[in-house]
Amino acid sequence: MVVLVRARNPLNIGAAARAMSNFGAHRLRLVNSYAAGFQEARSAVGASDLLHQAEEYKTVAEAVADCALVVGTTAVRNRVLQQPVRRLDEDSGTTIRKQLQSERVALLFGSEKIGLTNRDFSHCHWLLNIPTGQQNISMNLGQAVAVCLYELARNTLERSTPLPPAAEDLKPATAGAIEQITEALLEALRISGYVKPGTEAMFEKKARWLVLRFRLEGYDAKLLLGMVRQIVWKLRQGDKR
Repeated sequence: MVVLVRARNPLNIGAAARAMSNFGAHRLRLVNSYAAGFQEARSAVGASDLLHQAEEYKTVAEAVADCALVVGTTAVRNRVLQQPVRRLDEDSGTTIRKQLQSERVALLFGSEKIGLTNRDFSHCHWLLNIPTGQQNISMNLGQAVAVCLYELARNTLERSTPLPPAAEDLKPATAGAIEQITEALLEALRISGYVKPGTEAMFEKKARWLVLRFRLEGYDAKLLLGMVRQIVWKLRQGDKR
């Protein structure tokens, strides 16, 4: 879950909620949020439901009481920190993802002005830092939430990306596949009335040559055949009325 501590700017709160909806985080908690800013943020495009379900707390301790792992975010600067600081990378992301498999995890973000305080850090098991250029190490709240959640969701997103076609699908379509497409196309043309009586032989020759010129790969042939068969099915339904 994401915990925003003393957030004030409605645009940042809205952006954080939108990032949560983008990357599959569904629970938002706010600690001492600026009431007017939170109410205005509830109109955030694409995240209004998440904001309406957000839970409000008076203290960080209350907000993270049911969490087995609490991770605070920090730009570090020149602060003396008691908790270990880890970079946001694949290793830290994996640690959090493993914990999420069995327990609730809280990811804390501080206010736009001062971030999290040492008192806030006292509730954290360890701290997380987003590597940035030294010229400007502090990130906008909404951006920081988005970057952290992207890293946590990255492996899941990659696994959900459709796999590329198999090797056999990249080979040229077989003559049998071309014939199936041609027959389905001719049937669609006949049912629709495009092919006039006495012209069937001519259209069959033209249709077959047309499909051959596409030089379809196996995957594309499967896709096109499915499309044409769906058209034929729909035309048949209309032909029965």
